[in-house]
Amino acid sequence: MTGRTMTTLSLSALIAGIAALPLAAAAAETSAGPVSITAMADGLDEPWGLAFLPDGRFLVTERGGRLTLHAADGAGEPAAVAGLPQVVVGGQGGLLDVMIPADFATTREVWLSFSAADGAGAGTAVGRGILSEDGARLDDFTTFHTVAGQPGGRHFGARLVEGPEGQVFLTTGDRGQAMLSQDPARGEGKVLLLGDSGAEVYSLGHRNPQGAALDAAGRLWVVEHGAKGGDELNLVEPGRNYGWPVISYGVDYDGSQIGEGQAKGGMQQPVHYWDPSIAPSGLMIHSGTLFDAWAGDVFTGSLKFDHISRLDPDNGYAEERIETPETARVRDVREGPDGAIWFLSVGNGAVYRMAPDT
Repeated sequence: MTGRTMTTLSLSALIAGIAALPLAAAAAETSAGPVSITAMADGLDEPWGLAFLPDGRFLVTERGGRLTLHAADGAGEPAAVAGLPQVVVGGQGGLLDVMIPADFATTREVWLSFSAADGAGAGTAVGRGILSEDGARLDDFTTFHTVAGQPGGRHFGARLVEGPEGQVFLTTGDRGQAMLSQDPARGEGKVLLLGDSGAEVYSLGHRNPQGAALDAAGRLWVVEHGAKGGDELNLVEPGRNYGWPVISYGVDYDGSQIGEGQAKGGMQQPVHYWDPSIAPSGLMIHSGTLFDAWAGDVFTGSLKFDHISRLDPDNGYAEERIETPETARVRDVREGPDGAIWFLSVGNGAVYRMAPDT
């Protein structure tokens, strides 16, 4: 304890010292062997998005409107980042995803998605600011695209991912008005390609995509919530229609059929679907670093059943469910700088790091 005896510490200093100690790692068995799961941050209120700076520090969004910067090893107290946009918090809306572009070292840009006031409701918004050298604030934050506001507080989508050529994709939900997903003139229920002149529709027919990631070939994938059944993993290609709500592998909450069935000409089939729904959120396709056996495998969190779902493309997207006390309502899954698997638990208000137990 830095050379001081317990008797010379004040009670507040003692509590702070205990809080700064690393938490013990939990052990779990997986198809890749034993793993350890370590809490890297806790005390979070509904964490939603996670992103790494080049030096290993990480940013976490909380849906209620807070952005915090954490040390790479999780030690010490996180810094609250000021200069955030005005966020509308309600239902599923609030401060949502965070993205660090590949050129951060020169630009220091941080991208955020969030629900913002627009007309009589809130819309999915995106913007960017410059992280100050001390990490205390975002300077010159600019909101440059907002999907039209709608009443109600569901289906914002809002995942951000940088493409292989530096382009930025934003997923949007249908805001509970399903047929908007099929309207190419609307921003709801889409994957949008963001540019300096605004946003263009990259793909349509999505319900509520809450995970987006690139694979090793630079292809874009999303996971999205179905209704009662019919959660989907989709390989997203430009100009394609992914069917919602005309086709679906789920049914409505009253048990009635959705749309015209499970397939229709001109509409894409999912690569994989879940029935019953797991409520997938966050998406990561692993490089194989640290976990050779999982190279190219797809990872998403389950908000409904408290696990991480691993899909194996080499085995027909067969599923392994990694379920531990730490995987309570997993909102986001990311590959860390060294290949470890990091995830956000809403249920525990924590960030965890999973690595081989050696």
